[in-house]
Amino acid sequence: MNYLILANGSYGNLAWYRSQLNNFDKIICVDGGASQARTLGIIPDWLIGDMDSIKPADRSYMEQAGVAIKLYPENKDYTDTQLALMLAAEEGATKLVIWGGTGSRLDHTISNIYSATVFLQQGIDIIFDAPDLTVYLVRDRLEVPAAVGDTVSLLALSEKAGGVTLHGFKYPLKDATLEGCWPYAVSNIVTIAHPLVEVASGVLAVFHYKIIVD
Repeated sequence: MNYLILANGSYGNLAWYRSQLNNFDKIICVDGGASQARTLGIIPDWLIGDMDSIKPADRSYMEQAGVAIKLYPENKDYTDTQLALMLAAEEGATKLVIWGGTGSRLDHTISNIYSATVFLQQGIDIIFDAPDLTVYLVRDRLEVPAAVGDTVSLLALSEKAGGVTLHGFKYPLKDATLEGCWPYAVSNIVTIAHPLVEVASGVLAVFHYKIIVD
């Protein structure tokens, strides 16, 4: 089951999102992400969160559309995006795409990426997607759908990621160990379309920048 989560981060070019809408079986909207859902004409299966950032008109839109609302108190132990991840896992998601999971709130971006690793370990394929950036969580092998000249960065999300091998990059690696506290595989350049990233142990975040703005 392919699930989409609409979080309340940055989106960019909305036309890009419209072109992706037929790819999902179920959709979860997170609190203030309802604004983007409404703009895109999306009626999600669930609206989840403490509703501290949703606009009244967007909540009314969801209620009138008959969206199932899972309301949580503002004082809680989890972020709204964590709640959405847990709901998707409970509902049987096998793949998760997250829109608006990155943005200007660096703390939320880091929290979202690290939280997603829990569900990756449960066997759920997870990516954070946007028009200019896709973040893949990888624990074995990834063929990056990148073009020559694109920028790709790797960060270890576990204490260490071992057996890291790169093919099709300006700076190749072979059986390298990346440490979470001291990244060095940043800003690599793709030299062959659809380059390959392999990791034998641990978890990698692979950042694919499709457009670089100076």
